[in-house]
Amino acid sequence: MADQLYLSYWLRNFNDQNMLRHYEKLLRIFPFSRLAQQASTFRVIPVDYNEPTVLEVPFPPPVQLDEVIAAAKDFANADSCYRLETWWDLWQFDLDWKLMPTRVALCCFGPEFQHQDDGDLGIDFGIDANFLPRPDLAHSVRMIQSNIKSLLKLVHDGDDALPVETRRLMTESGEDFSEKLHQTLSAVVKQGS
Repeated sequence: MADQLYLSYWLRNFNDQNMLRHYEKLLRIFPFSRLAQQASTFRVIPVDYNEPTVLEVPFPPPVQLDEVIAAAKDFANADSCYRLETWWDLWQFDLDWKLMPTRVALCCFGPEFQHQDDGDLGIDFGIDANFLPRPDLAHSVRMIQSNIKSLLKLVHDGDDALPVETRRLMTESGEDFSEKLHQTLSAVVKQGS
């Protein structure tokens, strides 16, 4: 069953004075979609997820990061969440394998924003099925392997750009994604034997 996949970063000395600088670093390393024709949406959410957004701005492609950062700085508060819902390109199956824009959200959680233990910065990759091979589809392992390489490159670029104390790649249900991937690959290999 599909589950949401998240990457969370906890950073050394993260505070309300440096949070937007760290967020900007994350945005600058992110491989934005070259294929997306849909707008990205930047939101500022105060206090917790139950509150209405105080800012919601659409950005047509390509996303102008300087404008996103300027909008965030206009609403800089320790109790805010900054969320850019955007696109990156992944292989997806739609009658055949195609490189397609896929939804992703890049978040910065102010130190006083009320949320679960999601870290200081986070990426919501959408459903984990985009990173799990499907034995019923031809070339699934190869195409999904490309998606996993994109994910791992982003994680390692984040490790290089940010003062990472801890990071965690998890599913919404709390399942360890690496274990889920290992089980799926084992099933695909068995079925192919």
